[in-house]
Amino acid sequence: MNELYTAVDLAIDQVFEHDRFVLNVYDFAKSLKLKRDDMVKFINSSVAKEVRDTVEELDAYLVGGNKQLREAYGHIPKPRARKIRNYLHGFLEDALRYERDRKPGRRRKSGT
Repeated sequence: MNELYTAVDLAIDQVFEHDRFVLNVYDFAKSLKLKRDDMVKFINSSVAKEVRDTVEELDAYLVGGNKQLREAYGHIPKPRARKIRNYLHGFLEDALRYERDRKPGRRRKSGT
């Protein structure tokens, strides 16, 4: 489970420092065979909150933002900021989709 937190933190650093978009949270969680409860913990974690906060800050920066946001993100051109925002928002969407896909219930057998 800690691998997911570490991967997300590293991916955030990579996207801001090196413009590298390397993580797909859904596929990564699947490869780790995380349980639904693990993903719920991630969604409620401080790491996910940091991602949400960054997405909100980028949203505000993209529409003009206040002086503090312009100072924090002003070095990032808006098209790149939009791409980063969408990438980070994808982390949250992937986590919610993974959690939803792992809900208990009857599964259909294929081929019947």
